[in-house]
Amino acid sequence: MNSNENLDRSPAPDGSGSNTSRRRYLRWLLPLLIVLIGILTAAVLVATRPHAHRASPSATARLVLVREAEFSAREVVIEANGTVGASREVSLFPRVTGEVTSISPDFLPGGILAAGDPVLTIDPEDYELALRQRESDLARARAAYDIELGQQEIARQEFAMLGEGMAENDRSLVLRVPQLDQAEADLQSARAAVEQARLNLDRTRVESPFNAVVRTRDVVEGTQVSAGTLLGSLVGSDEYWVEVVLPVDRLGWIEVPAVNGDPGSPVRIYDTSAWSDGAWREGRVLKIAADVEEQGRMARLIVAVPDPLALSAQNAGSPALMLGSYVRVEILGGELESAAELDRDMLRDGDNVWVMNADGELEIRPVTVVYRGRETVMVTSGIAAGERMVVTDIAAAVSGMKLRAEGDAPELAAAGSDTAEGRVRK
Repeated sequence: MNSNENLDRSPAPDGSGSNTSRRRYLRWLLPLLIVLIGILTAAVLVATRPHAHRASPSATARLVLVREAEFSAREVVIEANGTVGASREVSLFPRVTGEVTSISPDFLPGGILAAGDPVLTIDPEDYELALRQRESDLARARAAYDIELGQQEIARQEFAMLGEGMAENDRSLVLRVPQLDQAEADLQSARAAVEQARLNLDRTRVESPFNAVVRTRDVVEGTQVSAGTLLGSLVGSDEYWVEVVLPVDRLGWIEVPAVNGDPGSPVRIYDTSAWSDGAWREGRVLKIAADVEEQGRMARLIVAVPDPLALSAQNAGSPALMLGSYVRVEILGGELESAAELDRDMLRDGDNVWVMNADGELEIRPVTVVYRGRETVMVTSGIAAGERMVVTDIAAAVSGMKLRAEGDAPELAAAGSDTAEGRVRK
């Protein structure tokens, strides 16, 4: 059995056994060769790869809008708001009783009346009769006085003949002194009664006390009026007042008329809701109110505007002010010898400004603000004429950061920037 088995395991005479072993070796060798080739290829790729170098961050200059600082003599203009009101206003009441018989055609709201123009008439007949009666009484009193003067002459003659040694009291009676005093008193009373009757007759004609515009009318023809009946109201047309409310710290820039009659600061009044663009009227500061406004603790300024209705030839074509209008005013205050005017939003973090220096870098500088208006401020120091003020808002602004403005030289615009070659090197 064993000899036969050994004979069976011996190589076949045709070499088929060695082929089987070769295939077995190739089955393991080929995958190994492929892995080795892959490893060598990866090693070569890694060894010959390009090397990237980290570039420093770019410092590109920020494009901003700038404005050159300009210094010159500047007038401080104080802007505020105010309300138009009457400088004088009167309510008309009759001083006699009666029926309204006629009314002036101008006595209606908005009507214009000159001083002395008739407003209305109260029935004068009763007062004409009263005047004639008082004149008759005056004539009788004058006649009685003349008669008494004649009696005085007779009494003096009789006293000259019989009055020697007469007591003083008797002498007064003989000379009719009491009778003369009574006659003089009656005459004066009659004259006063005539004057009163004439005055009452004149009062039946109600006149405008000054140049005025009619604000209201409260009666019509046929109305029975007495001393307590309101006829209407008039507003003086020669001058209106504008009551201006402004912060107390603005008062130092405003000129107020003194006792010597110096004029107050000139004022321009704008009614943007009623007038065309650019239209304005001129007024003058008249007085500063003694108290402040209750709600905002603001100062109250009185501005006088002459001829507010533009009735004179000098103001022909000018817009008319309307009572109760809410207006904007510009008060021309004192003058600064040298100052730069900046927009309020150019102030940063208090009273600092941003300046672009000659090297294209940002500087943050404190400035001296001498006046703060509604939209602008006046600066006297901290910047120089010609320096470029940065108008553009910059987030997280720091001193020294690079800036550029339109029109700057190319080398400044490109300052701090890197090229593509500087960012990646092989």
